[in-house]
Amino acid sequence: MPNHPGPGGLEDYGIAGVAAIHWNLPAAALYEEAVRRREGQIAQGGALAVNTGLHTGRSPNDKFIVREGDSEGHVDWGKVNCPISPKKFETLYARLYGFLKGKELFVQDCTAGADPRYQTPIRIITETAWHSLFSQNLFIPAHGQQRPEYTVIDIPSFQADPGRDGTHSGVFILVNLARKLVAIGGTSYAGEIKKSIFTIMNYRLPLSGVLSMHCSANAGPRGDVALFFGLSGTGKTTLSADPERGLIGDDEHGWSDEGIFNFEGGCYAKVIRLSQEAEPEIYACTQRFGTVLENVVVDPATRRLELNDDSLTENTRAAYPLQFISNAVIPSRGGHPQNIIMLTCDAFGVLPPIARLIPEQAMYHFLSGYTAKVAGTEKGLGNEPSATFSTCFGAPFMVLRPTVYAKLLGEKIERHQVRCWLVNTGWSGGPFGVGHRMSIAHTRAMIHAALNGKLTDVPATPHPIFRVLVPESCDGVPPEVLQPRNTWPDKAAYDRAAMDLAGRFTENFNRFSSLVNREVRAAGPVLG
Repeated sequence: MPNHPGPGGLEDYGIAGVAAIHWNLPAAALYEEAVRRREGQIAQGGALAVNTGLHTGRSPNDKFIVREGDSEGHVDWGKVNCPISPKKFETLYARLYGFLKGKELFVQDCTAGADPRYQTPIRIITETAWHSLFSQNLFIPAHGQQRPEYTVIDIPSFQADPGRDGTHSGVFILVNLARKLVAIGGTSYAGEIKKSIFTIMNYRLPLSGVLSMHCSANAGPRGDVALFFGLSGTGKTTLSADPERGLIGDDEHGWSDEGIFNFEGGCYAKVIRLSQEAEPEIYACTQRFGTVLENVVVDPATRRLELNDDSLTENTRAAYPLQFISNAVIPSRGGHPQNIIMLTCDAFGVLPPIARLIPEQAMYHFLSGYTAKVAGTEKGLGNEPSATFSTCFGAPFMVLRPTVYAKLLGEKIERHQVRCWLVNTGWSGGPFGVGHRMSIAHTRAMIHAALNGKLTDVPATPHPIFRVLVPESCDGVPPEVLQPRNTWPDKAAYDRAAMDLAGRFTENFNRFSSLVNREVRAAGPVLG
C-alpha cells in the first residue's frame, strides 16, 4: 500500500535522519512527485518524459563487485567483474548514507523472477520519483509483507571520489554479494538499476542449476516457446513483441527444469526512430500514462514526442509494465523452448540473414556472442557501430565463468532437442556506411518461417566460410537476400570482408579452446 513500509525500515541499511520516505507510491502519485520536483514532464499521450543528463547509457567501466570470501571463488574476475575491497565499499557507503540526511527518498518493494520457486524479493531505494516509477514498471509487484533479500540504493547526485574510493570516476555501481546490497551513484541512467538486479540473478541462479539468460522470449498459439538472444540494438525487444505470439519478456529470463520464466515485470525498449507501422505494440506504449521515456525529445509547445530526434542520444528508451503489451503472457512463464534464435547485428554485412545451427555451432556462437555495439548504448561509442564479441550475448552482466552458462545451455539444448538459428539484423549489400540495414519485414518473415517449422525441411547450403546452414528459400523473402554474397556488387570485397570477420571469430575463440570439446572448437569458420 502507498506510504506503508514493508518489513524492516531504512535503519536496516544505516540510513537515518531523512526528511521523508515515500513507500510504494502508485504511478499517479509518482507522476505528481516527479512533476513537483521538476524531474520530468508529461508528454502528449500521457507518458512521463525525463532527461538523464550526462549519462545516457550504461557505464560499464564503473561497475565493481566486492571481493569477499563466499563469492570470490565463483566470480569470473577481470575487466567486466572488476574487484573492489570490502573496506573501500564500507568507506564509500558510510559517506553515502551520511549524504542522505535531510533527503527525501522513494522506496519500491518488488520481486525478480516470475517463477515462485526462484523469486527474489528486492527493495529499490531511490533519490528520484521517476527512478521509483521506473523500478515499479520494470520489476514484478511484491505481494504481501516479504522482507527484501537484495536491496539497491540509487542516489544519482552522490559522486564517488576515485582517489579515496578506488573507483574509476565519480560514477559507481557497487555490487556487494555478501551484504546483498547494490549502491549506485553519479549517474541518472535508470538502466543501471535494472542491470544490477540482472547481475545478481546471473550469480545466484546458475549455482542452483538454473540457466540465467540475456534474451527475450515469446510463445505461439500452441504454447511453443522461442528465445531471442542478443545485445542491445539487435532486435530482442522488437522481434519478440510479435502480435501473432504472446510476449513472455523482452530481456532477461531463467531456464529451469520446468521451463522458462521472466525475471522482470516490464520492458525497456529502445525507441529511436520507432515506427508505428513496423512496431505498433511498442509504439502504443510510448503514448500512454505510466510509461517512462528516457531522453526522448519532446516538443516544448505541443508536448508531442519527436521519436526521430537523436540530439540527446541514440539510446532513447521507454520503460513500461509488461501488461501494456496487449498479448503479454501473465504470469511470465512458459515451457521448454522449441527454438533459440541468436541475434547478431553484423556491421560487416557478411553473415546471412538467417541460418540453421547444429548444436555445436550454437555453443560456438553463444560463447562468441558476436554483434555490433550500437552508438549510444554505452558511453564512449562513436556514431558508427563497433564490432564486438560479448560472451553469452551479455558479458557485461555475467558474473560466473562463461563455461558455466554455456554448459547449462548445451545440456538443455540436447535434452529438449531445441532448434537453433543465427539471425543477422545488421547490414546487407556491404558494411555499415555502404550497405543497408536488414528489412524488419524480411527478418520477421524469416523468423516466422523458422518458428512455424517451414524452414526445417527447406534445402540449405553450408556457408563456404562460416559453415552455418543457409536456407535456399523462404516465403516473403527474395532469394538473393538469403545469400549475403549475392547482395554485394563487389564479390571479391565480400570474400575479403568474410575472411576478415572469420579471423576475428577465430582469434576471439582461442580463449575458450582449452575449455570446450573438439566438436565445439571445430564448429567455427574455416580460414583459407
